Amino acid sequence: MIIQSLLDTDLYKFTMMQVVLHQYPAAQVEYRFRCRTPGVDLAPLVGRIREELRGLCSLRFTEEELAYLGSLRFIDSDFVDFLGLFQLNAKYVTVEPSAKGNGEIEIVIAGPWLHTIMFEVPLLAIVNELYYRATCPGLDLDEGRARLRAKIELLRDTRGYESARIADYGTRRRFSQAWHEEMLRVMKRDLGAQLAGTSNVWLAMRLGLVPIGSMAHEYLQAFQSLGPRLRDSQTAALEAWAREYRGDLGIALSDVYGLDAFLRDFDMYFCKLFDGARHDSGDPIVWGDRVLAHYEANRVDPRTKTLVFSDSLDIPRVMELHRHFAGRCLLSFGVGTNLTNDVGPEPINIVIKMTRCNGQPVAKLSDSPGKSMGTEDPDYVAYLRRVFEMPAQNAGNTAPP
Repeated sequence: MIIQSLLDTDLYKFTMMQVVLHQYPAAQVEYRFRCRTPGVDLAPLVGRIREELRGLCSLRFTEEELAYLGSLRFIDSDFVDFLGLFQLNAKYVTVEPSAKGNGEIEIVIAGPWLHTIMFEVPLLAIVNELYYRATCPGLDLDEGRARLRAKIELLRDTRGYESARIADYGTRRRFSQAWHEEMLRVMKRDLGAQLAGTSNVWLAMRLGLVPIGSMAHEYLQAFQSLGPRLRDSQTAALEAWAREYRGDLGIALSDVYGLDAFLRDFDMYFCKLFDGARHDSGDPIVWGDRVLAHYEANRVDPRTKTLVFSDSLDIPRVMELHRHFAGRCLLSFGVGTNLTNDVGPEPINIVIKMTRCNGQPVAKLSDSPGKSMGTEDPDYVAYLRRVFEMPAQNAGNTAPP
């Protein structure tokens, strides 16, 4: 069984789930799978995915795992009690070959947000690992080990980057669970303090690393339905987060409606309340310069705030960004696929994104071509773009699920 623990997922699933439990327990959602890499034949894997799904739905949190979650300062005891009773249910998930007959597959997750939020990351990890088992069985990982060693040496041994710290964000697109763990063990040993932690809660617990994460795109997307009105949905999401965590876990995600809309909503109150912001699409240098200027315009010292970069990073890109922003703010770098799936074969780009909440379409309108995702309803996407004053060149960027 690929997934052996319900902790084998990203921390932000737990932090968002706690908000859902306390504030939106009745919300109903839908998620859909998409492979962004063309020409990938996943249809032969459908039966194996279903088997792994059944295994995933047999798991329960152990007492050791619950105690670990309870030790995290931002996790409430009633949420831990809830998780003690929690179990994923396969009735909320359908896995089918695409009706197009082109090798694509359709994975749809639909049901209560509280009971479906934990499917995304393990299902993606399952699809990814099954794909590489099928396409490169018995792969010698020496190439991956050599690449990892070169990355570690580049970051560790280049003068001037001693303060550059990276975290692992790669659970969903990892080559395999075994490689993920081996990679983190090597990085912990050889990078020392330059390894800030991992988004994977299970491996953080087992390896004594810091679990890292706050909110994901689905959280802000859901407020297109949950918020008081569409134009105020981003503000409502940030307010709900502040109610839940009272200043903790203060990294705001900035790219659900593009940077312009984010900065319009991220006023002086939020600038002071949140610890920083996370970049996940668009030019990171342009983004960072604008966010730091925004802090200054709101009379906030940017040197006290954290910029988190997490969009398709590799070590040279981390070093470039560190060189540009060091001394101007606090910095954090989340590296995903380039760490967990750089062993030789080309990585595939797969996602599961929320497409509906409470029966209403929801979407993400990205600053990067190809990263937008959500509903297939073009009228809703056009309306969303008008409401958030998205520039015309983004009109074609929203891909159907």
